[in-house]
Amino acid sequence: MAQEAAIRARSGQAAHNAQMNGDGSGSDRAAGNGQVGPLAQAPACEPTVIALITGEQATRLRCVPIREELGRLHLAMVDTGDFEAADEVSVTTGMPVTRVAVTEHVMRELLDRSYGTTAAAMAARLGGAEGDEESLANLEAIDAEALHRMAEQPTLINLVNLIIVEAIRRRTSDIHIEPFERDLAVKYRIDGELVRQQSPPKHLQPAITSRVKIMAGMNIAERYVPQDGHITLRFEGRKVDIRVSTVPTIYGESVVMRILDKEAVNLDLETLGMRERDRQTVDRLIRLPHGMVLVTGPTGSGKTTTLYAALTKVFDPTKKIITIEDPVEYELDGINQIPVNPKRGLSFASGLRSILRQDPDIIMVGEIRDAETADIAVRSALTGHLIFSTLHTNDAVSAIGRLLDMDIEPFLLASVLEGVAAQRLGRRIRSDARIEKPIDEAVRLRMTDKELALFEDGKGGHRCFDAQPSDKPGDTGFEGRLGFFELLEITAKMRGAIGQRLGAQELLPLASKDHVTMRHDGMIKAAQGLTTIEQVLRATQDSERGDA
Repeated sequence: MAQEAAIRARSGQAAHNAQMNGDGSGSDRAAGNGQVGPLAQAPACEPTVIALITGEQATRLRCVPIREELGRLHLAMVDTGDFEAADEVSVTTGMPVTRVAVTEHVMRELLDRSYGTTAAAMAARLGGAEGDEESLANLEAIDAEALHRMAEQPTLINLVNLIIVEAIRRRTSDIHIEPFERDLAVKYRIDGELVRQQSPPKHLQPAITSRVKIMAGMNIAERYVPQDGHITLRFEGRKVDIRVSTVPTIYGESVVMRILDKEAVNLDLETLGMRERDRQTVDRLIRLPHGMVLVTGPTGSGKTTTLYAALTKVFDPTKKIITIEDPVEYELDGINQIPVNPKRGLSFASGLRSILRQDPDIIMVGEIRDAETADIAVRSALTGHLIFSTLHTNDAVSAIGRLLDMDIEPFLLASVLEGVAAQRLGRRIRSDARIEKPIDEAVRLRMTDKELALFEDGKGGHRCFDAQPSDKPGDTGFEGRLGFFELLEITAKMRGAIGQRLGAQELLPLASKDHVTMRHDGMIKAAQGLTTIEQVLRATQDSERGDA
């Protein structure tokens, strides 16, 4: 309460100062100051000025106070056009702000030098306050009121905020907070792999979990049933959505936060790693007047991102495009997006029925999970709509069998199915970390002659590419994800075979002559130095169907 009162007092003072400046704002947007630069070297900062805002606030807003001059606070910023950030600092400090442009490199140096603000550093500082054996053994005995008090402590709030902010900056897809007997693990899923971070003190486990649940609008008093929540925050001038899930374990609640950051996802098929031949195939499929196009793969293989990229490519103001998703992961301009809400009776099937009364041209169904949704989707495609959707199958041809298993009539499926794309994701080698090396013997034994031919070095040997990490802590030599794709266009022969309920082994030979499996697509990219052979083998091991 005292802190809130202080902020209100500073807010009033900032408003008074702004009025004195005549611009109606705590920052200098009217005066146009701070637009010179950006500074390429970190300026000296006054310690008393640095202390005016917290390290968490500086990290989140990407700004650092430099000095105070004639009653104005000079604020280093990467984006001097971020007026909301400048105004927040003005309210917090009670001073009008002059914005000073600096480069991204200078900002990182200023943050490190001024605050040392990393979640790892804060966790290490808090680590000296470990609880005793009795307190660790009775973490679950803390009542809800005490949890609220703990979760509202400024230091705890800063720690949780830093964990989230650092994850977003490192392009993390998921944050895992996992309770164990003696410690609390924090892990970031970066480029598909979990990377453990500095562990916060075990005795802070209830407070950290409760803070996340408060942010997500969840019930902190309920600790023994799974819960789902949602966080929306502003980061570097953009909105970031976070889906939160908690489940009870024997040592407390496990928390996973899925970060949905549209800025971290490039909705472009070429950027996703799709080769030109496959992009042309996709372009033909998504521009059909009606029919069904499917994308298959396990959870986390990028299916929805590929469909978003396709919708972005096919978008036309003259067409009505509607999606039904669980949940809506990214907001797309000009497209009507409906979130599934089972608690209120809005399922994929019921939502799809309603969508059909909206006169749509293109419909995206987030996932075909049951026979009812499959049947409605197929019949929608028959009545002149273009349907996009996803399925959980290992490869493209298996999608046909999955739909037949859902009691879809074979002749109906043969009539509407136009194409199936299967995909996986691997790690992309950073261009400045790419090195050549001989293929390991163990890897060679897992490759076919056709695949090895892609790696011939012209001297009778075989060489491949790998990622060479730098000396920078946490660097792996990889950066970003790369898609491995298999596109199956439904040929006339395949339609006849589908009508006869033939299996995958009989259907695959009927594909077009230039059909390429996911594994071979990955090997082509490994031979180009975009990824490693090991990444391809790891990602496609469950989709192999002999020599591609």
